[in-house]
Amino acid sequence: MRYIPRVLSNSNDWATRHSVLTTARRTAALINALADDRPDLAVVADVLRDHGETDPIDLTTRDVAGMHAAAALLRQVFAAEHADDAAAALNHLLKDHTGPLRLTSHGGTTPWHPHLDRDDDAPWDEWLLASSCMALTVLVWDRQRPPGRICASPSCQNVFITQGSGPERRYCSRRCATRERVAAHRRSHSAEQSSEAE
Repeated sequence: MRYIPRVLSNSNDWATRHSVLTTARRTAALINALADDRPDLAVVADVLRDHGETDPIDLTTRDVAGMHAAAALLRQVFAAEHADDAAAALNHLLKDHTGPLRLTSHGGTTPWHPHLDRDDDAPWDEWLLASSCMALTVLVWDRQRPPGRICASPSCQNVFITQGSGPERRYCSRRCATRERVAAHRRSHSAEQSSEAE
């Protein structure tokens, strides 16, 4: 069962840590942490802590297996090339895996906020799907484009949230972008040398 967060002294701090963009970034980080066939419980717990969940985070192997399945479903949203595809994936997830929209304050321990899981004690996998669907849905609505991507580097399958008004990112990090740029340069340089040798 899910842990109910403790009262935070500053509701603005709570709202910042649980904003739509922060929740979407947490979704991406969890999808990446849960990508292995056997995700590490400690790594998943660390990602949860890094994104605002408070201790104790007592995850079981069963919890993480459920979250792993939820992350695989959410990855479909990041694989979408167009807003229509992202919306279709989200609509499917919302229909099949979430409860009705409701407001909760976790018994007065947090500011009021929306939830799509069935209740405050929902299991981790349901919470992950519901909170992620809500954040990703708002991003599609707000930007009219997919909320994120899968890294274009063939050696990396990480997902990431796209943001801003500039050109759309193709890589999850500068490291992946640099690695691919260097590899393209080497291929180009090698091809030039081969054609000169002929």
